[in-house]
Amino acid sequence: MKSAISLLNRRKFLLTGTIGASGLILGTKVSGKNMVKEALAANFPIVISTWDFGIPANQEAWKILSKGGRALDAVEAGVRIPEADPNNHSVGAAGYPDRDGHVTLDACIMDEKGNCGGVAAMEYVDHPISVARMVMEKTPHVLLVGEGATQFAVENGFKKRVLLTAESEKAWKEWLKTAQYKPEINTENKLYSPKKLPGNQYNHDTIGMLALDAAGNISGACTTSGMAWKLHGRVGDSPIIGAGLFVDNEVGGATSTGVGEEVIRNVGSFLVVELMRQGYKPEDACKEAVNRIIKKKPELSKTLQVGFLAINKKGEYGAYAIQKGFSFAVCNAEKQDLLIKGKSVY
Repeated sequence: MKSAISLLNRRKFLLTGTIGASGLILGTKVSGKNMVKEALAANFPIVISTWDFGIPANQEAWKILSKGGRALDAVEAGVRIPEADPNNHSVGAAGYPDRDGHVTLDACIMDEKGNCGGVAAMEYVDHPISVARMVMEKTPHVLLVGEGATQFAVENGFKKRVLLTAESEKAWKEWLKTAQYKPEINTENKLYSPKKLPGNQYNHDTIGMLALDAAGNISGACTTSGMAWKLHGRVGDSPIIGAGLFVDNEVGGATSTGVGEEVIRNVGSFLVVELMRQGYKPEDACKEAVNRIIKKKPELSKTLQVGFLAINKKGEYGAYAIQKGFSFAVCNAEKQDLLIKGKSVY
C-alpha cells in the first residue's frame, strides 16, 4: 500500500509540475488541481512501442515526457536508441543490407497537428527519423527517397558514413552462398539477441512508437532498415504515412510491424485509427485490421506476420497480430520497463 501511495504521489507531483502551468488539457481550460485529476484518470503521459527493444527506446522518450515535454520530441529521441544500437540488425545503422549489399533506411514521423515527414531507401545517414523530422519541418514535402534523401540530409548537417558493419557484411556474404530469400515470422527478437550467429536467415522488423504527452497530444515515429536481403530499392510500410504510422489527435494513433507490403495494401495504421474513431477500443481496432488482411489472403495466414499497436486519447492502448510472438513495450509514471505479449489470431 505504501509503495502504491508513493507512486500516486510521484505521478501527481510530475503532472502538477508539467501541466499545471498550461491550464489546458484536451482543449478544456481547467484549474491545475482538476487538470491533475483528469490526467491521472486518463493515464498520460505515456509512451508505447513495438517489440522488446522498445523498452530502452521508451525509457529515452520518457526522459522528455516526464518533464512535460512534447510527444514529438519524445518519439524522435526514443527511436534513435535502436537506430544507433550495433546489436540491432533490423533498425538503423547496423541493419542488414539488401541483396546487393546496400544498407538502406526508412522512417517517418507525425505530430499532433497532422504534420508529417519521411525518408525511404536512404543510404549513408544513420538516423533516418531525424532526417524525416527535418523533411516535415523544412520542406513542403512529405517523403524524400534514395539519393535525394541522402543529399537533403547532408545539406542539412548530417554526416555521411558507411553503414554496412563488419557483422552485417559477414551475415550478408554468408547469405549469398545460397541467396535464398525466405523471410521468417517473429525474427525481431532473434535479430536483437547478442547470441545471434551471422548468416542466419533472420529477416527484419521495425520499431513503431506512439506517445501521449501531458498536454494530451499524440505523436508517432516509425523506423527500420527494412527486410534483410530485399531487392535494391524495396520500400515497405514504415516510412509511409497511413501504412506504417498514422496519428489523428482527435482520436489516437497507430503503428504497424511485420510484412510491410500487406500493411500498405490495407492502409493499415490509418484503418486502425478510423476504427477507433468509430468507437472501437485500441485492441479491438487492431484485431479488426488484422482480420481484414487475413480475409483477403487466407492462404498466407499461417506464414504471414503483421501486427498493429494503437493508443487513443484517453491513454488506452492495445495491440493485435496475426501470429503469436508479437510483443510491445509500455512506459508511464508507474513503470518504465513493461513488456506485454500481444494477442494474436493464431
